[in-house]
Amino acid sequence: MTLSSSTVKSLRRVFQQAFVVHDIAESLVSFDANTPAQDVLQLMHAQRLEIVGLRIDGRMRGYIERAELADGTCADYMQPFVDEMVILDSSPIPEVVLRLRQRRRLFVSVLGQVGGIVSRSDLQKPPVRMWLFGMVTLIEMRFNHLIERCCDEESWKEYLSAGRIQKAEQLLEERKRRSQELTLADCLQFSDKAQIVARQTELRKMTRFESRNQLEKAAKMLEKLRNNLAHSQDIISSDWEAIVALSENLDSVLDGPPGLQPQD
Repeated sequence: MTLSSSTVKSLRRVFQQAFVVHDIAESLVSFDANTPAQDVLQLMHAQRLEIVGLRIDGRMRGYIERAELADGTCADYMQPFVDEMVILDSSPIPEVVLRLRQRRRLFVSVLGQVGGIVSRSDLQKPPVRMWLFGMVTLIEMRFNHLIERCCDEESWKEYLSAGRIQKAEQLLEERKRRSQELTLADCLQFSDKAQIVARQTELRKMTRFESRNQLEKAAKMLEKLRNNLAHSQDIISSDWEAIVALSENLDSVLDGPPGLQPQD
């Protein structure tokens, strides 16, 4: 499938703007800075809160951590917000992913004042999972495009084992019985397509990967991520590297391989 320039612009808008921090952040529970620390500590234990915000004269001025609280008032333990800890609520998902590489959590600024909090665990939420699944799907479409443009007929078969080709042929027969108009290439799995691109030198040169091993390793990570997304499994503990890679390389995924960019 070839993507037109207008389609790419739409995709860029969706992947860069449609999913933002606001969609996954939690409200930051807050207290007046003069509140007794023990009262807040008791409530934080009850609600399993590790961090809460502190207000001075009605405005959020800092935060406290549960592990630090003892006697006195909350003001005694207040830590100020610093720029490195704060992200705008309109920031796109890729930015929050990359910012969370360095920190466990970020505070979210809403209308010029901290009002929320976001952590890695929030990346498990549906908006992020939708964003990630869409990115992996787009990469698979790029593989399709490369193979269609650069492999005559079914010359790509030489890069797959007989067993993988047989699997695709069986799937094609099943889909034909359901009156679906598809080609054999349409019945390849994600890993098959990645293997073809990795092993065909000219195809691989159109990607950002310098070696076959690099591309195959990345493809395995992406396939594992997609499987975990499809089955609602944890993606932070097992797929963090893949999530960061997608966020870092968003532009190259959207733009497509050099020399094969869409035309108007």
